[in-house]
Amino acid sequence: MLQRIQTIYLLLSIITSAGLIFVFSLWENSAGEPVYAQDQLIAFGMFLASAAISLVSIFMFKNRKLQFVLGRLNIILNLFLLGVFVYWSLTLPGEIDISEKGIGMFIPVVSIVFLVLANKAIKRDEDLVKSVDRLR
Repeated sequence: MLQRIQTIYLLLSIITSAGLIFVFSLWENSAGEPVYAQDQLIAFGMFLASAAISLVSIFMFKNRKLQFVLGRLNIILNLFLLGVFVYWSLTLPGEIDISEKGIGMFIPVVSIVFLVLANKAIKRDEDLVKSVDRLR
């Protein structure tokens, strides 16, 4: 059923991964121009993949185990994306590419929080169904 709380959490994850990347910059370059996710192909692709996995996961409500696995896969993807941002910000030479870090680098953290909350709700639903099946 689509009217579950995990659907709301997954929709918030989609909005975070696919919508906020156009609003918040990842960093500012040495010229003071903001760099957005669509300027970096790897980051843009990972953000869109995260949004796509969340969208597919919403419609897997009949198969809760697969929905839970997709949520975990999405969490791993966002952790990898966060690792890429940390790598870029720490290994690129000083003031050449990344002058000032933006709030857009923390978008995967917000998405991970929503995905963890969705997975908790999916797990709760699965436990409820198992408890009802034991009573039959």
